Amino acid sequence: MKKNLIRPEPDIRSTESHSPETSSGGGPDSTVRLASYNIHLGIGRDGVFAPERIAGVLAECAADIVALQEVPLGPQPYDMLDYLQKATGMHALAGPTLVNKIHGAYGNAMLSRYKVLSVQRLDISIPRSQPRGAIDASLDCRLAGFAEPLRVIATHLGLRPAERRLQVPRLLDAIDERDKKGVTPTVLLGDINEWFLWGRPLRWLNAHFRKPRALATFPSGCPVFALDRIWVRPSRLIMRLEVHRSALSRVASDHLPLFADLRI
Repeated sequence: MKKNLIRPEPDIRSTESHSPETSSGGGPDSTVRLASYNIHLGIGRDGVFAPERIAGVLAECAADIVALQEVPLGPQPYDMLDYLQKATGMHALAGPTLVNKIHGAYGNAMLSRYKVLSVQRLDISIPRSQPRGAIDASLDCRLAGFAEPLRVIATHLGLRPAERRLQVPRLLDAIDERDKKGVTPTVLLGDINEWFLWGRPLRWLNAHFRKPRALATFPSGCPVFALDRIWVRPSRLIMRLEVHRSALSRVASDHLPLFADLRI
């Protein structure tokens, strides 16, 4: 597999949280909840731009770590990540994939209640296609019972099968390269955009981790496709994997959030 391109930490914007760095359970036996949510620029199924609805869905999910896709990153016309960071009080990491002088930056983001120990931006863009990337962060989850950092990789893969067949090996190479320095608990999550359950990218990911349940998250009004995924290694950490369904989540975006509860 061809080695991925890694861009250093300065490509990632980090905003400090003012909330306590504990999980929602608040003790050494706590569960860590991770979620993946494509927020569709904050535009709901009704065509209305309503950032407060996205913040409301995040409050309903009560996740400790959230991977976000299709996020306006500012500064103009709107910095959705800044708004969500203030609404949640969490640490915020930006992973822009597109930058436009008029429309600002756009791409991936991550929110975390836990202290960020390190972060890199992985460039998995394919020529002549929309730029794509991933945020690769190490988080200090000791207050939830983790003796070592939790590695969380948040991504949004391409629309075309040919793109994903090149992007997934780059992500797996990045995981393997870091594992040479010592294997730590690892989560890969995001909008994988894989419509085919038998597609090679899914087979590769399931072989590298362990096949999780495929839960439909798109379209949010009547979910049919499992476009959003969460893989965890070791898989024994997963206690629960569910789609968050509520009246608000069905209208706030065209995707429903997917969440996983982990316990050490």
